[in-house]
Amino acid sequence: MAGGSTGASDGGSGAFAIKPWELHGEGREFEKLGRELGKAVSTLEKGLAALGVPWGADQPGSAFAAVYGPAHGELLGGLRALAGQVGQVGGGLHAMAERTTDTDTSTADGFGGSPARTAGTPASVARPAVYSGTGATPGAAPAVPQDMSV
Repeated sequence: MAGGSTGASDGGSGAFAIKPWELHGEGREFEKLGRELGKAVSTLEKGLAALGVPWGADQPGSAFAAVYGPAHGELLGGLRALAGQVGQVGGGLHAMAERTTDTDTSTADGFGGSPARTAGTPASVARPAVYSGTGATPGAAPAVPQDMSV
């Protein structure tokens, strides 16, 4: 995400910055969207329930009911699940932010220092994690993360 939570585009050098405070902000947005989608699904469910059974008991109405019933349940169940998943993206972004901060802190501690602040950074937040695409030790092979799942 050039220019987003990972910082400005660097012209293809492979470097990027992770700003934990921005990940937390985006996490809150996803949580909010999940709640809003959940409310919209509830409103839809109530609206459909208020309609009752508007089809007749004749053959065309019965045929419609046979298809509508299962599809109705699957649709609402899928939408509820989607709302939950959107909210969980927010939780994943919070976890990523915390892991980044923890890694920065432990790395700085390992070098006998503490993460430096950058301009515009809240006082309680370390500077962005920066990965340049090369290893920390000169001559060492570059570190390649195997699993970045949250």
